[in-house]
Amino acid sequence: MALSRATHRTIVGWTFALPFAVLFLVFMAGPVIASLGMSFSDIRGTDLRTPLNVGFIGFDNYIQLFSDTRFIQAAWNTVQFVVIGVPLTMALALAVALGIDRGITKFRTVFRVGYYLPVVTSIVAVAVVWRFLLHPESGLVNGLLGLVGIDGPNWLADQDLALPSLIVMAAWRGMGTLMVIFLAGLQSIPRTLYEAAEIDGAGPWQRLRGITLPMLRPTLLFAAVITGIGYLQVFEEPFVMTQGTPLDRTLTVSYYIYNQFGFGNYGYAAAMSYVLFTVIVGLTVLQFRLLRPKT
Repeated sequence: MALSRATHRTIVGWTFALPFAVLFLVFMAGPVIASLGMSFSDIRGTDLRTPLNVGFIGFDNYIQLFSDTRFIQAAWNTVQFVVIGVPLTMALALAVALGIDRGITKFRTVFRVGYYLPVVTSIVAVAVVWRFLLHPESGLVNGLLGLVGIDGPNWLADQDLALPSLIVMAAWRGMGTLMVIFLAGLQSIPRTLYEAAEIDGAGPWQRLRGITLPMLRPTLLFAAVITGIGYLQVFEEPFVMTQGTPLDRTLTVSYYIYNQFGFGNYGYAAAMSYVLFTVIVGLTVLQFRLLRPKT
């Protein structure tokens, strides 16, 4: 019995898709489902050889989070990272993009590469540079402050300044990606709109508010979403620079999850992971409601 053309195409399509589907189920969907089950159990690292001894404890891991002072501190640090870091990164990236798109006519490619270079630079190299800049005795920042008679602090050891220092470093490192995105958005805005606004007497600030920002709304939404997701999962900066010190003031949720997995508290760490996932989804939905293009 000959197969119809539609059936034949379906079989061929599934044949090509099968390897990816198997890999996705084994290495993506499977672990995700397994971790969800782990979050409702008391599984620890010592239970890996005897998984049948793991007990179901319901929502105990999730309830424990609300009494875990370290998790609460990590959550608060992460919230500060997002609330301060996202607007700061976007503002810096937009300012740079506007300067490159409108103000710089020569060596534009050089500036693009220069601002994007920190994105592709190893976090270890970035950490070395920033440790030098923020060194309390020989650092460039405190050296400049000393020139005007200010005694600079120990930036990464101060309880009030350690987290802001990491936020500034993350914004500097991450603004290159958003700069490229904003440049693409700016170049899609018709120049005739600016020419008409100039003829009507609109100044630079009025053109920014009336033309650039409204036309960049989809781009701003995308930038806010990816930056917010990235900062909610921030890990590399505290891991390399401060290890969560001083007094957990730079401990983030992702870093705390990493520590709990290292301690063998797999169930508890999985519960924290799903709480973080829920927050990421909630923030993304909120950003879509606030920044989506108006119809």
